[in-house]
Amino acid sequence: MGPHPAVAAIRLAVRRVLHDVLTEHSRDHHPITPAARAGAPAEPAPFSAPEPLVLVACSGGADSMALASALAFESRKLSLRAGGITVDHGLQYGSDLRAAEVVSRMTALGLEPAEAITVRVGREGGPEAAARDARYAALDAAAERHGAAAILLGHTRDDQAETVLLGLARGSGTRSLSGMAAVSGAAGRYRRPFLELDRQTARKACMVQALPVWDDPHNADPAYTRSRLRQEGLPALEKALGKGVVEALARTAQLSRDDADALDAWALEADATVRDDAGLLECAKLFALPPAVRRRIVRRAVIEAGSPAGSLFARHVEEVDRLITSWRGQRAINLPGRVVARRQGGRLVIRQS
Repeated sequence: MGPHPAVAAIRLAVRRVLHDVLTEHSRDHHPITPAARAGAPAEPAPFSAPEPLVLVACSGGADSMALASALAFESRKLSLRAGGITVDHGLQYGSDLRAAEVVSRMTALGLEPAEAITVRVGREGGPEAAARDARYAALDAAAERHGAAAILLGHTRDDQAETVLLGLARGSGTRSLSGMAAVSGAAGRYRRPFLELDRQTARKACMVQALPVWDDPHNADPAYTRSRLRQEGLPALEKALGKGVVEALARTAQLSRDDADALDAWALEADATVRDDAGLLECAKLFALPPAVRRRIVRRAVIEAGSPAGSLFARHVEEVDRLITSWRGQRAINLPGRVVARRQGGRLVIRQS
């Protein structure tokens, strides 16, 4: 008899991602030679590159434990190594002990390396954003240190729905409504195998495999916006609109991502046409662009100047956009990350103060 349907579903999702990682790794380490490009038969060469390492970011919760278990299982059947990282944010009493316990669980699954990383959470952008920034910085550093080809994250379809609603509430535009990408980060480092699976599937997989799970009390703490949305907002929407809200929001994310990708490509191409010889943005040329394209160019310029993307909202971009579309001699605009935007001589000057 095969595995429980929930276990089979998570393993299949992870297997697909691992095959993608292996394919990319093989392509990167087997470049097409000039002779092969010219049509000459390629000489077989031994594959000397090490097996790629895939890490899982594991908090000890149901989603990440299910992911860690599936990675450990699938990696044994493929030509890759599997490890795990847990991040100790230091925000709760005993978090160091809990992190050590998660490392023990990952080791028991056969993940190697398995380590805990302690981070210091700042205050920029609020507690949730600051913790997220610290976590990703730690994961990036771990990937570089271990030479990992990819890091798996346990975000589910429910997390995607919450992200879309948060973006809608903040009025952050199409890119925010597109939610989390299945592949993101530098060189596609981050992979999210569970975006098409619900949270209950992961929890069921842990239960039938007798995997211990830690429920983070912050996930139920009404002090956090996402927690309130999870405990109150989404249930209220399902009560008012019926079942299927989560699935509909996840579909919205994908449709929005397709639109946002197309507009981002347009904006990237247009960026070079609206700058002067010194590289400054020319307001008259920006004004002639469609608003969706212009604002993307502005947002990108502000982020490149040093403003954290997670703290830069639509209202910030709109304020800078008014320097282009509604110029009345207004003062410089202060933006997150100590970035200042002003209009000078028909140019948009964006710098960190």
